[in-house]
This record gives sequence, C-alpha cells and structure tokens, in this order.
Amino acid sequence: MSTPASPPDKGRPSKSGSAPAASTAPGAPRPVYSTGGIAAASAAGIGLAVIVTFTMVGWVAAPHDTFGEDIADLLRSAVLAWLVGHHVSFTILEGQISLLPMGLVLLPGMLLYRFGRWLARNCEIERLRHVHRAALAIAGPYAAIAGTLALLAHTDAVEPSMPRALLMGFVIAFSAGGLGVLRQLMRDKGVAAGDLLDLMPARSRSLLVGMLASSGTLLAGGLLLFLAALAMSYDEVLAVTASLAPGLVGGLLLFIVQLAYLPNAVIFAVCYALGPGFAVGAETLVAPTGVSVGPLPALPMLAALPSNGAAPMLSLVALVVPFVAGALGGVVTQRHAPDVVSEAAPLWGFVCGVTTGILCAALAGAAGGSLGTQRLAEVGPSAWQVGLVAALEVGVAAAVAAWIANWWYTRRLNRSVVARRVEAKAERAPEPSMPVVELPHDVPSGKGLATVTPLRPREEESEATEAGEVVEPTIAERREELKRVRKARRADRSTERRARKDARRELREQRRAEKESRSWWRRGGDVEEEVSEEELYGITYEASSEELDRRD
Repeated sequence: MSTPASPPDKGRPSKSGSAPAASTAPGAPRPVYSTGGIAAASAAGIGLAVIVTFTMVGWVAAPHDTFGEDIADLLRSAVLAWLVGHHVSFTILEGQISLLPMGLVLLPGMLLYRFGRWLARNCEIERLRHVHRAALAIAGPYAAIAGTLALLAHTDAVEPSMPRALLMGFVIAFSAGGLGVLRQLMRDKGVAAGDLLDLMPARSRSLLVGMLASSGTLLAGGLLLFLAALAMSYDEVLAVTASLAPGLVGGLLLFIVQLAYLPNAVIFAVCYALGPGFAVGAETLVAPTGVSVGPLPALPMLAALPSNGAAPMLSLVALVVPFVAGALGGVVTQRHAPDVVSEAAPLWGFVCGVTTGILCAALAGAAGGSLGTQRLAEVGPSAWQVGLVAALEVGVAAAVAAWIANWWYTRRLNRSVVARRVEAKAERAPEPSMPVVELPHDVPSGKGLATVTPLRPREEESEATEAGEVVEPTIAERREELKRVRKARRADRSTERRARKDARRELREQRRAEKESRSWWRRGGDVEEEVSEEELYGITYEASSEELDRRD
C-alpha cells in the first residue's frame, strides 16, 4: 500500500523477485515481439490448414491409392501449395516453375492483415511511427516459418527455393501485417487516411496519388480487355472445359485455379495495351503488331488469346488506355500540388509517368515466369520493355495534361485572388458617387437634355446670402466636382490594374491558404465582376429672367 508521500507500488519488484502484478493482470498490454511471433504462427497455421483442406478435397475427388500410402505426398503437396501462395518458385526435373498465380497471395495477405490488427489491439504501440516495430515482430518469425516449410517440402523431384521463401515470407508479412497494425492504430486514435497523407510532403504526396491513379486506370483497362476477349471466345471456353470433364469438385478446383491466375492475365492485357505484348512460350508473341502462338495447355481461360495472324481490330482500341491513364495521372498530380511556375508542371507530370513505368515493370516481372518445359520456358512480358514504353506513353500524356491543368488552375486562382482584393479595397474605401443636386422649385423642366434655369441678379444673390439662404453651385463648381469624381474613378481603375499585377507575384503565398481549391476542376460559381452602371447627365443651360422674357 502506498502513502500520500510515497509513489505507488505499480511497477515495483516484489520481495520474491517476481514480475509486478500489473504486468500479469488481465487486460494488460502484451510484449510486442512475443505477440508478433504468436500472430505469425497463427497466420501460417490457419493458411496451411486451408490449403490442406483444399488438397484433401482434390485428393478425394481424384483416383487414388489407400490413404496411408499417400498421406506424406499429400501433406508435402499442401506445403508446396502454401509456398506457391507466397510466390515461391521451385525446381522440378524438367526445369523451373516460376509462373505462379498472383491471386493466391490474397489468402496469406488477408490472414496477416487480420493478425496485425489483433497485435495492435493487444500490444501498446504509442505512435504511428512505431508501426515498423510491430511489422518486424510479425515478419521475422513468419519468414523463419516459410524457410522451414521450404526445407520440409524438399524432395528429389521438387526443390523449393529457400532464399525466395525467406524473402517473400518477410516481404508479405511485413507489408500485410504492418498495414493491419497501421489500420487498427488509425481507427483507435481517430486518424483518417487523408490526414495520414497530409503528413507527407506535398510533392511526394502528389506523385504517389498520381502514380496510383494512372496505374489503377491501366489495370482497369487491362481487366476490361481480358473480359471482353474471354466473352468473345465463350464457345471455345465451353469446348475446352467439356474436353477436360472435371466433374463437380474438379470443376470447382479448376475455377479456383483460374481465379488465382486472373491477376496475371490482367497484367498480360496491360502489357498488350502498352504495345510490347507478351510471350506464351519460346519464339511466340501476342502484341498489337501481330499474334504468333503455338500449342497451349488445356486451360479454359487461355481461349481469350487471339488466333495467329494480325491482331483483332477491336483490340486496338486498348492502345488508348495508356494515354488516358497518363492524362488522369497528370491532372491528379497537379491537383494535389499546383506549380506557380508553369514550366515545372510538365516536368512533374513526366515524373509521374516514370514512376508508373517502374511499377508496371515490377508487375510484369512478377506476373511472368517459366512452366518448366523447354517450349514454355518463357511465358509473360519483358519487364524492361514494358517499363520503358509505359514511362514514355504515360509520361508524355501526363506532362501535357499537367501543363493544361496547371494553366487552368492558375487562371481561376488568379481571378479569385483579384476579385477578393477588389472587394476588400471597395470595403475599405467606397467609390465616390456623383453628388445629387437639388434644383429650386421654379426651374422649368422639359423632355430634352437642356433645361433653362433662371439666374438671379447679383443684388438679389447678395441679399439672399446675407439672409442665410443657400446659394446654388455655379457651373464652374459643378465642372470641378465632376472632374474630381472622374479623377477618382481613374485612380480606382489604375489601382485595380495594379492589383491584377500584384496577384501574380502573390500566388506562392496564396497556395497554402487555398486548400479548398483542390476541387478546382469542378465548375463553381464564376466570379462576378462589379460593373458600375453608367450614369447619364443632362446639360443645363442657365439664363437670366430678362432673357426668358425676351424669348417669350
């Protein structure tokens, strides 16, 4: 028990040397690294259990020997399928198998994401910048598990790549587990994704968002191209499926395999739209310039490939996709970080295209590979060709779009700044108006511009002045007053012109204050310029009463 003058007993070691009671109490935060090991083992175990289940289903549906004789091969096949789900290549007697389904990465990724959130809920992580520690706590043990399973699956006929198992296990666990930890911390601390992006520098954020926009457009175009080609070859798809006669269970497994290879097919379609195309074996090519393929495996989704000869005319529409993606990426880049100097906008648009090209090259390298045999030793696109062409096509389109977007944004921003400065100046110093002169009651009125006003004699004027009457202003005084008003208006117009010139110099200071102008492309209300209505003045002719009598 602690007294008011002494610190509390929380955290003090007991006399027996045991840990403090607070650390063993229910609900207390757990150590990060030991909890990360538990999360990694749980994610790997659940994923392996799912793969073993599917393997057992396939074994039951296919002809087989007794269960006791095939149990070892069955478990080894399940472990090998788990490694394939982590994009781990392996070697067989005929060659190397590296054309792996990218869709299988979704299973371990989802499991690691969920256990990353579980780790964040049970451990005390103070700041968002400490997420990498929790990600390392999951990635290290997970990579060790992947390497161990690669050793267990090693046989004389199949040899998984242990270095690749260690590398891919670490990368997938660090990315997916770290993302789960980050998402849980953001939810607990009430941090939105937009606020997290605002922590990045403006230029880095704009390039990241622009690259994601252009890459997402390319992938969407590739998906549409593949689905359209598959729909046009629907009869051939049914014929290939009927020739396989997989049955109910085998048909389900065949559908899952093709669904796992769907990301590879989409990336192949993107490479076709970019221009370099892809190969389906040695000395083959599927590109807009022509199609040359040989015998293909009996897989229904391969029916989407065109026949030998010239490329289908309808597929050439996909060549527009890279330019649309570049235009969208350039506009998004300038929306998040506009440039005051118009010459810099095309440069950053082209940099957005270069980053998109690098990402396309990485995806092309991951989607392709080898199927072991000599005829299918080269399947997929050339990574460096795809990256170079994507950087040029997307970069040029993004540069042009960024220049146009920046010009339009600067124009609207200039107009809004000038309008605010004119309004502020009008509030501080209102524009002088023409004085209203009240004429005497005896002034004759007419429909014309000329009005004849009788003048009083000087004697009467002096008497009226002495009597305290108000003397009407003379023509000279009115002209002087009119000159002063016109001079004031000319001064206001020159002030407005100077304000327009000064606004261009102050655009850099106005950038940070114009966050709401991020939706500049949406058409808003135009700035209404105040137009002063022109006033008409009549000409007044003054005459004496004697002249009036003489005219009468």
